[in-house]
Amino acid sequence: MTDAAAKPTTAPKAAPKSPRPPQWKTRPFWLRQLRQWHWITAAISLIGLILFSFTGITLNRAALIGSEPVTTEATATLSDAARTALAAMPEETTDPVPAEIARWARSELKADIAGKPTETTADEVYVALPRPGGDGALTIDRASGEAVAERTSNGWVAYLNDLHKGRNAGPVWAWFIDIFAVVCIVSAITGLALLYLLSTGRRWTWPLVGLGVLIPIIIAIIFIH
Repeated sequence: MTDAAAKPTTAPKAAPKSPRPPQWKTRPFWLRQLRQWHWITAAISLIGLILFSFTGITLNRAALIGSEPVTTEATATLSDAARTALAAMPEETTDPVPAEIARWARSELKADIAGKPTETTADEVYVALPRPGGDGALTIDRASGEAVAERTSNGWVAYLNDLHKGRNAGPVWAWFIDIFAVVCIVSAITGLALLYLLSTGRRWTWPLVGLGVLIPIIIAIIFIH
């Protein structure tokens, strides 16, 4: 037997694997977390984003969207109990009307004036009733006890535009806008974080993100004076 035949054959050793960077160990965890938060916040805000994007266009092009205001009036005479409460009001005040008058106005004229400030004089009581997409007011003649409720509507586009701005929509809607904005911010931040983790091999990711930043800056610098 030759020396060559006596030597055992050994497989070549594989090259040692280079250790992964420390951040790769936590990458799967962050991917799961970010995807979870991103899809939840996106699902919550999706319809709202469509609404606010649409009303952003209608607000920006309000002059191109024609609408004819429609005004309606309703009149009624105060009940005896409401007239007694009216007589007890000071000649000049901004305090809300007494509860008896507020109940009567809601029942007879479908006007919610409870707790709302008034412009009260010796001749009349005036309560402004602004609302999204229109306006309104209730006027009570102190001598005759006649009440006139006036409502003006500027159409559904004006209604949505006012919701976009939070105009005359009340505190609950104002809180909704604030919370919705926070949800959108979380959705955007998690989206950017996912882009960071998944951008390997996608060379256009960050140029496109940068383009989204540069376009409004360039427009502001060149065209807004």
